[in-house]
Amino acid sequence: MDYFVAPDSIVRRIWGKGDTILFIFAGAAAEFALNKAVDWLYFTGRLPSDPLGRLFSTVEYARKIVFAERHAAERAIDTIAAIHGAVEQNRGMAIPDWAYRDVLFMLIHYSIRAFEVLERPLTETEKDEVVAVFCRVGRRMGIPELPYTYASWLSTREYHLANDLAHSAYTTDLYRQYRKHLGTFRYQLVLAGQRLVVPPHVRTLLSLPNAAWLRISLPAYRLAQRVALGRWLRSLLLPAAYQAQILALDAAPVATTLSFRPAPHATRPAIG
Repeated sequence: MDYFVAPDSIVRRIWGKGDTILFIFAGAAAEFALNKAVDWLYFTGRLPSDPLGRLFSTVEYARKIVFAERHAAERAIDTIAAIHGAVEQNRGMAIPDWAYRDVLFMLIHYSIRAFEVLERPLTETEKDEVVAVFCRVGRRMGIPELPYTYASWLSTREYHLANDLAHSAYTTDLYRQYRKHLGTFRYQLVLAGQRLVVPPHVRTLLSLPNAAWLRISLPAYRLAQRVALGRWLRSLLLPAAYQAQILALDAAPVATTLSFRPAPHATRPAIG
């Protein structure tokens, strides 16, 4: 069977483990809050009203694409593009290409960084594979000027970080919502996890607290992942309403039976 991502790809290993995905989730939540195009995520009202659910939805779409047969994955990508395009039409304005690239670049960065924090350093070839997979998604969506290698992505990523991020009223509000939906204890855990995976510039803009205690605890956490204790520790990170989704992260989505409705191919998706 022809899959969108090869069964032995490092990308499947990264996105097939709940612990890694939660660190991707935490990092993306931090950077989303700073992106200069975050107002588009406020346009529908879904992000501030349910920030955890909105991010889980993004993670689930990414996982389904990673594990899907090629045609099913392409239909899923087309559906995402069509949904975003509808939001763009409703608002009556276009989103710049850099905003679309930022989202893909976040998936690339946090996939690599989360795996390296919890597992081991990736090889250059493995990093190239991560870039190739997510940029292939972007090209299907019609996003231009995407890199083909990790080295070329890295230089572009640095430019995006320097130019596309800013602390704004949206940042403050989003973090207020994170705290509201997580509770104080989980919120502090997420802040610590974010500090481990976000780039230095993001860490500075958000004034994230020192996470030395979490870094020291990582060896014990890695050991706990091998026993039932690992799932219990993971359940501490998010509210009870999300426990089913958390547990499901360790199982690959059903890849061959996805039934995304085919949608007209969109060349300029929005990110609402």
